[in-house]
Amino acid sequence: MIIEPVDSLLVVDLQRGFTTGPEALPDAAQVLDRVRRLLDAARRTGALVVHLQNDGPAGEVDEPGTPGWELMLAEPGEPVIRKTEDDGFSEPKLGELLARHGAHRVAVCGLLSEMCVSATVRGALSRDLEVVLPRDAHATYDLEEIPAAVVSRVAEHALGDAPEFPLAGEVTFATSPADRATL
Repeated sequence: MIIEPVDSLLVVDLQRGFTTGPEALPDAAQVLDRVRRLLDAARRTGALVVHLQNDGPAGEVDEPGTPGWELMLAEPGEPVIRKTEDDGFSEPKLGELLARHGAHRVAVCGLLSEMCVSATVRGALSRDLEVVLPRDAHATYDLEEIPAAVVSRVAEHALGDAPEFPLAGEVTFATSPADRATL
């Protein structure tokens, strides 16, 4: 599958508590590897990379200030937007940042498929952004007797036909129009 390049990458809640230790997702190592490849490709081309960081309630694995709350794979200088809602666009800073960079086509990856990833994809679509959701670069937990991989696939199907669902290795990046203008 050949898809049009994207100009920004949103990394949703890729936090230590969800990816390491006793509360790690079943597919955490593989998802980290795929997200790492997306990040490498985005950084090489100068595409905008934005990390979303969930501020969970007290006692949860993503409680602010705890080791589990720390972001994985973020580099100094990359924007981090903290949030308390599933949809990353609930924080106006995300939409403002994307608009400043002239972003119109975003790739979304991260955690949890049926919650923050889905809500952020819906938020992007409601703002008329084109969305690419690499189907092997987001994940979640098992839901009782339903395996995590099935939960993730159902979350994709619930998003309808608007997003594109390539594999992470099929996603390419280009700098955003605003960033190209400053080169």
